[in-house]
Amino acid sequence: MDLYTAINQRHTIRDFQDKEVPTDVLHRILNAGLKAPTNDHMRNWEFIVITDPVEKAKIISKIPKKISKKQVEDFLERCQMSDTSQRAMYMDAVPKQYQMLYYSSALVLPLFRQDTPLLKPKTLSDLNAFASIWCCIDHILLAATAEGLGVALRIPFDKEIKYLKEVLGHPDNYFMPCYLSIGYPVENASLYKQHEFDIKEKLHINRW
Repeated sequence: MDLYTAINQRHTIRDFQDKEVPTDVLHRILNAGLKAPTNDHMRNWEFIVITDPVEKAKIISKIPKKISKKQVEDFLERCQMSDTSQRAMYMDAVPKQYQMLYYSSALVLPLFRQDTPLLKPKTLSDLNAFASIWCCIDHILLAATAEGLGVALRIPFDKEIKYLKEVLGHPDNYFMPCYLSIGYPVENASLYKQHEFDIKEKLHINRW
């Protein structure tokens, strides 16, 4: 699959088959992440991969297993979401947060080194490492798509971050920006209507 095909075919997948992703395929995907631009040339990124169901359950134990339709609707109202397609995506995605991680073939936890307080940057440059890990993650998303796999992503809440630090035992100056669940999509996996834009609608020449 060429790059542009992977870009156009990439969708978040939250419904996975009970099928193992071969180790060599997973390694190719993560190696693609290591080819991403890096802020300091050193690629201070690490990856924790969990495939054992017992360990996965332990890792995601702070995430609610069930979220009711009413809870999601209340959340959407608090966020003042009015766009129909956006609301439809959240109505499907929010209740699947636990299962999309647990039933993935591989749960990947990317970590990056951050030597200054992440949430208290003094300059924009203090966020260079944070920006770099997201370049790495984007490479992973596209590589997984090229392999015929799907990926879902979840940003951890504060209580999850503290718990994961205790469970994983990673160094204090490493941070986990997200969970990545990787696996083979089920045949009828949920796909959401996307807002399509022509670049001409977003393009500014020389000034805004």
